[in-house]
Amino acid sequence: MIVLTTFTAKYIHAAFGLRYLQANMDELQADTTLLEFTIHTRPIDALEEILALNPKVLGLGVYIWNIRESLDFVHLIKKVRPDIIVVLGGPEVSHETDGQAIVEAADFVITGNADHEFRELCRLLLRGETPVSKIIHAAPADPATLKLPYDLYNADDIANRIVYVEASRGCPFKCEFCLSSLDKSVRTFDMEVFLNEMEKLWDRGLRQFKFVDRTFNLRVDFSTAILNFFLARLDAETFIHFEMVPDRMPEELRELVRQFPPGSLQFEVGIQTFDVETAARISRRQNYEKLEDNFHFLATETGVHVHADLIVGLPGESMESFGRGFDRLLAMNPQEIQVGILKRLRGTPIIRHDAEYKMVWSDSAPYEILSNSTIDFATLQVLRRFARYWDLVGNSGNFPQSLPLMWQEGSAFESFLHFSVWLHDRTQTAHGISLKRLVDLLFEYFVDVKGLDKDKVALALLADWRRGRRYNTPDLLKPWTDQIKVVEEVESTLPQRQQRHME
Repeated sequence: MIVLTTFTAKYIHAAFGLRYLQANMDELQADTTLLEFTIHTRPIDALEEILALNPKVLGLGVYIWNIRESLDFVHLIKKVRPDIIVVLGGPEVSHETDGQAIVEAADFVITGNADHEFRELCRLLLRGETPVSKIIHAAPADPATLKLPYDLYNADDIANRIVYVEASRGCPFKCEFCLSSLDKSVRTFDMEVFLNEMEKLWDRGLRQFKFVDRTFNLRVDFSTAILNFFLARLDAETFIHFEMVPDRMPEELRELVRQFPPGSLQFEVGIQTFDVETAARISRRQNYEKLEDNFHFLATETGVHVHADLIVGLPGESMESFGRGFDRLLAMNPQEIQVGILKRLRGTPIIRHDAEYKMVWSDSAPYEILSNSTIDFATLQVLRRFARYWDLVGNSGNFPQSLPLMWQEGSAFESFLHFSVWLHDRTQTAHGISLKRLVDLLFEYFVDVKGLDKDKVALALLADWRRGRRYNTPDLLKPWTDQIKVVEEVESTLPQRQQRHME
């Protein structure tokens, strides 16, 4: 018996990589079982469930989000059943394996894409043979040699979980903070075969597809073929997520994107920095003029939901230049701005800047930057809270009317930074703030700190509360409920795309 397992961040995330391994087990597939746990599962409970299957070989997917649980789990299994052969794979153990506690505790490690190598290793082990090396390096797989895993998504996956798909692997860019930069060749799947698999998923009822391709719009012929596939089948439940190159959107792609109704497409767009010198320093190439033009197109001519990324802590970028980039991005009207803290992913070349820019990293996952020559630790802590509060107030979509009151003039970044410092001083927490309490705190900040008109603030907050279809009005706002007609008039002026996102 062979068991494939991992600890996902949440139940909703189906283990895509493990399904690839299972799909490519050939004659061993009948004896291979996949078990998924989450990081909230106690490793000892996962061990109990796995031992009930009495496996000979255990394959464990290790990632930045589950390294602690995975290490505890491997230590436990080696104490209770040292005879079970533990094979590790995944990004967290594919680089810098020397000295890693989990690598030392396991029997074998496959670095890179293990689609074929795991099967070959199992064949050796089940024959009683011993591989030459504990560390097995897997070359990037040719998509033409892979059996696709989509049949292994079961009815529960399709009904209740995020279903991942891919039309290509690899990335041509060299951004130094990203693991994809290590796999510079882009390898595409046969489009006819791939779309046939998508047709099967569609026929089984799947309507939400999350593409994991790093550069979905790199090849326009592939992008248009996939978009045309979904355009021909669109219904009210269709939702497709893509990661996009931000400065590449030719007219043939635009023409197709225009045809999708609001709420059916989401583009994740990694900008990371608007500082030209910082971008060059980390080997990130992008045309900002084209990028802004594409954002303007998406905001004014389509119903696409745009999720844009910026990174705090890149070598040489100050808080001030990051703030200017945040303001510039906000003016481009994406629905979400994900503010991420720079991480030192194992194997990435970002560490070449450590000495010059005094980069100090946490030794514990997710290996975030602690300080550098342009942003000290205290400032980074402030920006961490900024990112958290922006998720609560900006990205949540709960405050589309009231949030802009924060920056009626001047820099939105500086205004929200001031609010985030005040909010932390006021609450001493970045977590566990209920929506009702957040409404009260925003009211207090707008009125008592910024000196805004109480009626204007209350009506904006009430409009936001009601358009989320919440009618248990916070006590603070109840005196304004008799002006509900005004609120409804405000609601009716909101763009339909924004309303769809919020609902």
